[in-house]
Amino acid sequence: MAPPPEPQQSIGSVTNLPLPRFAALRSDEVNLRTGPGTRFPIEWTYQRRELPVEITREFELWRRIRDPEGTEGWVHQSTLMGRRSAIVRGAPNAEVVLRRRPEETANPVARLRPGVIVRLRQCEAHNAWCEAQVGDHRGYVRRTDVWGVLPDEEVK
Repeated sequence: MAPPPEPQQSIGSVTNLPLPRFAALRSDEVNLRTGPGTRFPIEWTYQRRELPVEITREFELWRRIRDPEGTEGWVHQSTLMGRRSAIVRGAPNAEVVLRRRPEETANPVARLRPGVIVRLRQCEAHNAWCEAQVGDHRGYVRRTDVWGVLPDEEVK
């Protein structure tokens, strides 16, 4: 018989922060474990600093995360940072345009391929656009073109 489903948390039991919420990987080497502790086996090692991840649960110093591909597991809270990033979505050869202003007709600042990580500078609640930065390029990207921010979330 299967165990009962885990209760869905809306506030972290450790941090009292909302769940789910987004964070980013702190380094180029972050171990994803099958459970919340070093006694659990490493399932995967991420090698991409600033990759956005969604925190879905908390247990002591451990956070259950979901990555942009949907893989889930546990990481130590020290391997995460609060600085926000997002990853460009889309078909392999598609492009997402980073624009000078938050308007569809604004001049392009850069053309981004799916998989590019952008730093989120600001997203106003209930606004379709977020201010983002890639290297020296700053502009606006549609919220729906990136993964790493909730539909109505405010990022400051």
